Amino acid sequence: MERTLIVFKPDAVQRGIVGEIITRFEKVGLKILGVKMIQPSEDFLHHHYEEIGTMITRHGKEIFDNTVTMMKEGPVIALVLEGIDAVTLVRKMVGTTEPKNSAPGTIRGDYAHMSYTHADGNGIALVNIIHASGSIEDAIQEIPHWFSDDQLFDYETVHQKFTLKKKSK
Repeated sequence: MERTLIVFKPDAVQRGIVGEIITRFEKVGLKILGVKMIQPSEDFLHHHYEEIGTMITRHGKEIFDNTVTMMKEGPVIALVLEGIDAVTLVRKMVGTTEPKNSAPGTIRGDYAHMSYTHADGNGIALVNIIHASGSIEDAIQEIPHWFSDDQLFDYETVHQKFTLKKKSK
């Protein structure tokens, strides 16, 4: 089983759509291992976005600063999900990073519409509802940054009873 990190950004929390989106993850059979609401510090966000995500390196200091400012506008809700090919599945469900280009039916396609052009032209962060680990490698680094081992729980779901059955001979 694979694990992935989800972070509901302040815009999702403030709009009151977190529960609705979590339901979408649960409906496809992903298991919630941990969930918490926090207000990350600038150092915490620097570690997440630059030391793990290399945002400054890839996109520049201005985009990083705008993102950190946006992420500090309110609390965020972080959760760890587990399931078969969880990283790929969640990325598909979330949609592309730029909401404007996310297909209808994806989380960003259904709940956001901002473009890079608008964000960059106004000197603001790209408001896109949610962060999802970009790769298995990212998830492996992000999860322990956001959650300690004692904040993650293991239990069996109904989906697991059917997806983890062993073949009868």
